[in-house]
Amino acid sequence: MLVDTGSCGRIPHACHHGRSENGCADCKVRLISVCSVLELDELEELEALSHHLTLDKGQALFGQDEPAGFVFNVIEGALRLTRLLPDGRRHVMGFALPGDFLGLALQERHSVSAEALGPVKTCRFARQDFAAVVETKPHLLRSLHERAGHELNLAQEQMLLLGRRTAEEKVATFLLSLRARYARAGHSSVTVELPMGRQDMADHLGLTIETVSRMLSRLDRAHAILLVPGGVRLLDLPRLEAMAAG
Repeated sequence: MLVDTGSCGRIPHACHHGRSENGCADCKVRLISVCSVLELDELEELEALSHHLTLDKGQALFGQDEPAGFVFNVIEGALRLTRLLPDGRRHVMGFALPGDFLGLALQERHSVSAEALGPVKTCRFARQDFAAVVETKPHLLRSLHERAGHELNLAQEQMLLLGRRTAEEKVATFLLSLRARYARAGHSSVTVELPMGRQDMADHLGLTIETVSRMLSRLDRAHAILLVPGGVRLLDLPRLEAMAAG
């Protein structure tokens, strides 16, 4: 396993680095990211420490147990966050979408791997440089604490999702949760993009791929959703919400 010490993965020639073309002030995810609390002069300070990094589909941003030397802000695309269990099984812990920060945890090594589900663009900061900025800006620290609290709530919801819900409820909850995350990023639509495959959904929800496919087909036949290329259209939100409520 290669260690990321300035490069960005295991697939040669698939990642590219560079300064932001338009600057942090024009970043399309600034208003939904932790850096939304920064003023323009503070953004310039942060921008001086940043590099844009792009990934192709299938490339790893970082791997499980690799040194956590950088933090990343997802600007475009989606990543799959996975953990390899001791018995060799893979568990999909979640999915990173635009506006999400990765690598903020205090541990010295990454607890998960992050792999691009398609073309991805991130803003990368050396962890020590980013920490130094945070120390001088209490409002940025508060923003990080709020994001950490949100992620803790998501983790608690995931535990409930895995342990107490039926397969149909899990799939409905996942679709609604994904729709809500896209809405927070300014992409409010009845059509929910699914950059992840059904096997990824299954490994995230604690189901088999056959069960996920069966549940999606059942919801489609019931006219609660409409399966479309690359995603699903949520036709009956009240019904899906009732399923998610259990």
